[in-house]
Amino acid sequence: MKQKKYIVWAHLALFVVNLIYGLNFVIAKDVMPLYIKPGGFILLRVIGANILFWTLHAFYSSFKILREDWWRFVAGGFFGVAANQILFFKGLNLTTPINASIIMVATPIIVLLFGALAATERITMGKGLGIMLGATGAVLLILNRTIPSSFAANPPLGNLFVLLNAASYAIYMIIAKPLMKKYQPLFVIKWVFLFGLIFVIPFGWKEFASIQWHSFPPDVIWKTIYIVVGVTFVTYLFNMFALKHLHASIVSIYIYVQPVIAALHAISLGKDQLTFIMIGSSALIFGGVFLVSRNKN
Repeated sequence: MKQKKYIVWAHLALFVVNLIYGLNFVIAKDVMPLYIKPGGFILLRVIGANILFWTLHAFYSSFKILREDWWRFVAGGFFGVAANQILFFKGLNLTTPINASIIMVATPIIVLLFGALAATERITMGKGLGIMLGATGAVLLILNRTIPSSFAANPPLGNLFVLLNAASYAIYMIIAKPLMKKYQPLFVIKWVFLFGLIFVIPFGWKEFASIQWHSFPPDVIWKTIYIVVGVTFVTYLFNMFALKHLHASIVSIYIYVQPVIAALHAISLGKDQLTFIMIGSSALIFGGVFLVSRNKN
């Protein structure tokens, strides 16, 4: 009964995570790059998250990292924090909110591919077809050049960066899952972010130092706080909790929620618009993810 209760909370946490992420596709573009450039924004997020995670963990019992797990923490910092955030913010800066959210839906397919390479997943005929469908949709979206220039500076390149971000996050989930069985989620995430900070500092310091804080209007201040606290601190913490109680493939499936929220939010504010390429690509990617995620049992 206790385990079932944790599973229910894990599903609720995943919904909240993807709701926050779905809104972030539009909110982040309101701040970036006019007020904060991508590199500076990433460093700000990681610094803020480190302060919050290490402060929160001070109230919990401490653990020691086992020697054989050090590489997982370092790799988690690189793929789950540095590469993940750098690629996402660079991509979102160049493409549209809806495009970015659709590309992110391919994450379960990438999790399966990496799981097959790590011999933890088996690719059946149906899953192979799903991979082909999802890949086709992603390629169509990446090559799409019909987006109005007022919405995005370079959609194809931005879409490619977001796809690479999804791949980076998929690797991170596979790396982090074994750590959840040995350590508390908060312990794992504080060390992952600390190593991530080491990787991010050289990339984002120059743009971080150039932020003109005095130029921020009140709404930009609140949006920045939302991204640092909500999108970085809350989402990573809740994802770690969910990974402890659910399979990585289930955690990745919740990403379905993001494009729906992102599209409704962006269109309602006039920040983006749907195109036939977006709809067709979405159908292919969603169909591919359905086949990849389907379990005959």
